Amino acid sequence: MALGQKRNRPLVLDAARSLQQFKYEVANDLGVQVPQSDYWGDMPSRVTGAVGGHMVRRMIAAAEQALIEQAAAGVRAGFQQALQVPNPLNVQNPAQPTQTTR
Repeated sequence: MALGQKRNRPLVLDAARSLQQFKYEVANDLGVQVPQSDYWGDMPSRVTGAVGGHMVRRMIAAAEQALIEQAAAGVRAGFQQALQVPNPLNVQNPAQPTQTTR
């Protein structure tokens, strides 16, 4: 295949540079020798597939972590909102002792 034939295009155009850098970081972590010419076509598909697979695993892990943090922030916000709402039933807080008059 020719060097100029690229079918994979990032959905966010500004992400192209970050994805390239991410690819090199993953390749470095796996101990893959990155070609000087930036042409990966001469490398075995087993090697390039490993780089792509690890990229996907890390992106999924990052997305899952973001979802966890988003859910935790929502729970915290719900608790804060519940604590700020005045007690509509005027029920005594069980943590505070009640005063009784005789």
